[in-house]
Amino acid sequence: MEFSNYLWLFTVGLGPFILAAFFIWALLRRRRLSASEKARSHRGTEEVYREQS
Repeated sequence: MEFSNYLWLFTVGLGPFILAAFFIWALLRRRRLSASEKARSHRGTEEVYREQS
């Protein structure tokens, strides 16, 4: 097989697996908010809604 066939095989065959692995890695590395951060975010959201009303 020539080089262009290997490149096509890599793009179509392995590309989606590499992309899926990256998404899984990113989801696992996502930082969760602490309870105080969640409360502060909720208060800020309520404040913005009150200002818009």
